[in-house]
Amino acid sequence: MKSIAIFCGASTGHNPVYREAAQALGTLFARRGIRLVFGGGKVGLMGVIADAVLAGGGEVIGVIPQSLVDMEVAHQGLTELHVVETMHERKALMAAESDAFVAMPGGFGTFDELCEIVTWNQLRIIQKPAALFNVNGYFNSFLSMIDHAVTEGFIKADQRAQLLVEDQAEKLLDQLQRQAQGGSDWVDFDRI
Repeated sequence: MKSIAIFCGASTGHNPVYREAAQALGTLFARRGIRLVFGGGKVGLMGVIADAVLAGGGEVIGVIPQSLVDMEVAHQGLTELHVVETMHERKALMAAESDAFVAMPGGFGTFDELCEIVTWNQLRIIQKPAALFNVNGYFNSFLSMIDHAVTEGFIKADQRAQLLVEDQAEKLLDQLQRQAQGGSDWVDFDRI
């Protein structure tokens, strides 16, 4: 597993535990030689994890729409920064550049990105593992909603089981590594 895309907040949240978790995960990426692929912003948890990977000597690939560059939120110190026109292009390029996906605490954008990747896996547009880094139990309510959807027959149990959940960075990366070894590395852009 060479690259992991991170979906996370453009805010750091109110609890310092989220910032600390992003720093720790970024440091771990650099130590393990995993390239970070992310939304290209210098703000919030996005900026924190990118800075931690860079500080550890790792590679960071940012993918950001021009509209956010115009708002001056692009991180300028990255290994590579890809500027695209739309959010759809952003998500497609992040998918193509990544072997796996992790959602950290964030807002609507984070939920959107995660749900799209889970759906793409479900539809076999991609075959790459996705996980929640459940820092401070942040995703517990979201997971309850997903489990309720399984109970009510809207999500299949095997599809729910494919979404990895972990609250410790080392274990999270170990799980992703194991799951990524069994998958293929393709993106069917004609189906996106």
